[in-house]
Amino acid sequence: MSGHSKWATIKHKKAATDAKRGKVFSRLAKELMISARSGGGDPGSNITLRTILGKCKAVNMPADNIKRAIDKGTGAGGGVALEEIMFEAYAGGGVGMIITCLSDNRNRSVAEVRHLLQRHNATLAGTNQVMRNFERKGQILIDAEGVDEDKLTELVLDAGAEDMSNEGGQFEILTAPNEYPVIAEKITAAGYTLGEDSGVNMVPTAWVPVTDKAAAEKLLGLVDALEELDDVQNVYMNGDIAEDAMPAEG
Repeated sequence: MSGHSKWATIKHKKAATDAKRGKVFSRLAKELMISARSGGGDPGSNITLRTILGKCKAVNMPADNIKRAIDKGTGAGGGVALEEIMFEAYAGGGVGMIITCLSDNRNRSVAEVRHLLQRHNATLAGTNQVMRNFERKGQILIDAEGVDEDKLTELVLDAGAEDMSNEGGQFEILTAPNEYPVIAEKITAAGYTLGEDSGVNMVPTAWVPVTDKAAAEKLLGLVDALEELDDVQNVYMNGDIAEDAMPAEG
């Protein structure tokens, strides 16, 4: 089985710090709201909600936060309408980016993303200019520490996943988008914990090499800045950052 997503590896290396924990909770809260709105607030009958709850548990999201998000999704908590917005952009060196937002104010989100891209010398792209280098896939990420790879591989194959690879300290499992909730639940039922970036994601199919350390720092700085925007839910990019160009952790 072969690997697909270097971006999963890069995100794993730059991992969420404690300072970003609030942002992680906010992103998961929006996922809970959307899932509860479309499939109901009962995890017993909403398989997508169950998989998100697994991610919430992995990052120790408080139970009160989880309940509030589900209540908002079902209308019990006076939830607001959230719109999904997607941007395509080019960063330095021609690296493609897909930025997804969940927002209650489209004009605000568009203005904030456009302004931030301009500040970082990145530009918005036309429809499908960047998207053609990505494909929508279910992506399950599991910390590799202490995991028996052969045992996990057997489980993944039996569950019906498309592919699995060991990517820089974590396992990446790819599925068809519509199969993600079922396969994710089979894996969590076997005792594995899903990484917080697991989900139906945009996985690059074509890569742009980034070998210069300064360019890598600028690129990851842009990703960090985008992720700090309240409305931004996910940032995907196809920059293949060389090992020796990755900024030092800390």
